[in-house]
Amino acid sequence: MSKPSKIWPIVVYPFAQPRNLSSLGLLYAKLADLNKEDLFHKPVTVLNNQTKYRSSDPASKDPQLKGAYTEAMKDIVSPVSALTETWAVDTCAMWLRGLGDAFQQAETEGAIHDVFWLIPGDFDYSTKEGLEALDQVSKIPLRVHKAECELCLGEITVPLNSAKQLIDTYGTYGLLYNWFPAEAQGIREVTDKPRTEFFALNSETLKQALIPNRWYAYEQTLMILLQNMNGRVPVRRIAKVRLGSITDPEAARSSLASAMQQVERTERALKLYWRELAERQGRLNWHDEFRALDAQSESVRTAAMVILRRLLA
Repeated sequence: MSKPSKIWPIVVYPFAQPRNLSSLGLLYAKLADLNKEDLFHKPVTVLNNQTKYRSSDPASKDPQLKGAYTEAMKDIVSPVSALTETWAVDTCAMWLRGLGDAFQQAETEGAIHDVFWLIPGDFDYSTKEGLEALDQVSKIPLRVHKAECELCLGEITVPLNSAKQLIDTYGTYGLLYNWFPAEAQGIREVTDKPRTEFFALNSETLKQALIPNRWYAYEQTLMILLQNMNGRVPVRRIAKVRLGSITDPEAARSSLASAMQQVERTERALKLYWRELAERQGRLNWHDEFRALDAQSESVRTAAMVILRRLLA
């Protein structure tokens, strides 16, 4: 007999150590409250070793940074959460370590109905909007736990001409409609934030992302959505929770270079997934179709770059 379903909270620690720890303090206080309920496993925090070494280097000329890191580990993270240290090339690789370890442990324990909840640690939870988001964020895994859906997304609200909105409108969806037009329509009916870092999924959905499919080093949320579409129709129930206007450091920077990189990464991931899918399906002359789509993709990417350059430069 399988164990009663529980929720695994997995926090992705900020890559750049924050000097102001109020946001982290609020997030972990929220997790400590949730941990009092038998419904939740003890949270796991995934820490990139680059963050650790950069923030704790004895030769560092930034004592404030070192002090903030030491305080965060000792007084905020350790009392509430287990710590997993890893080397990761990107945030999605940190997701893989946290979600993969939790999935493996749940499988070992026979907890086949558990829910896995990803929580980004670099959003600003200390503002009015951040506090409102903290009040809503636990609804993401709870909707999956209650079997209302198999995948639940946390959707933030961003300004109309912000970098995030421009990237998704002209980059993500522009490219998605080129490579996967039917799936793009279905995903758009679910969410206009297909790259969200807030999500929870059940064991079977995570298993599909980890084992038969490739885990991507970037844009993994988008790839999970694609993997769960049959044309325009989702093969698993997908829901969302609105989190309001909470922001992260990248939203504050809104740099053109960062926006361009995100569009380029999305295109690379979509190309790779399209080719792998074509080969698995045994499509004849798929390389000719790919060549045509690739030419169109270049036009979409170029147009997106022009728009981003005009509005963000």
